Amino acid sequence: MKNIFFLIAFLAFTFGNAQKNIYENRRFDELSAHHQLLAIVPFITQLDLKKSVNEDELKNLAQREGYAVQNALETYFSKRKKRKKFNVEFQNIEDTNAILAQNGITYQNLDIYTTKELCKILKVDGIISGNLNLNILLSKGVPTNFNLLDYFSGDANYGRIGVKVSDGGSGKLLWKYEKAITKKTGKNTTELIDKMMKLASRKFPYDKEKKQRKNKT
Repeated sequence: MKNIFFLIAFLAFTFGNAQKNIYENRRFDELSAHHQLLAIVPFITQLDLKKSVNEDELKNLAQREGYAVQNALETYFSKRKKRKKFNVEFQNIEDTNAILAQNGITYQNLDIYTTKELCKILKVDGIISGNLNLNILLSKGVPTNFNLLDYFSGDANYGRIGVKVSDGGSGKLLWKYEKAITKKTGKNTTELIDKMMKLASRKFPYDKEKKQRKNKT
């Protein structure tokens, strides 16, 4: 019974903490009224690895982590889209990356383009992007040798992730969710994204159920 109480308390704390890290633009409904298609772009990654690697290898590793998050987000949205959870479509990331490449946009220069420019090039209404700061290679998996105290205390912080949605017409930030990456947030990129987005699902602005709840109030 005591274990159940602690589990409920932990989940309540985790969910409550997730809400504190979520921002939504007050003009979201107005700015996104005509949104039909969103593109997910690779995440800009900063690596601070304990092991020594040369600059070229560090860039390649950062790029791999950025594409891994892009892929994990597409997987998450695709699964929920099949259950008709969203009121927008998501551009296939293979198409997204191909169009970017055709326009001379690489992972290395992606961050110099504005949201408006990217949306115009990709022919989408909005962009899902973000930043990833890591001291491990998340795509390879996080260490699993931890005790129960580590799990609840959140020790062994591996970095931080920020997911944001921006409007193509105005270029404005519409929604953002930030979360620390620890041993309890998932053993790899796919699990991390799945867990964090599930925690934020009731606050994700394109969620049909969220919109229905908002209309009732």
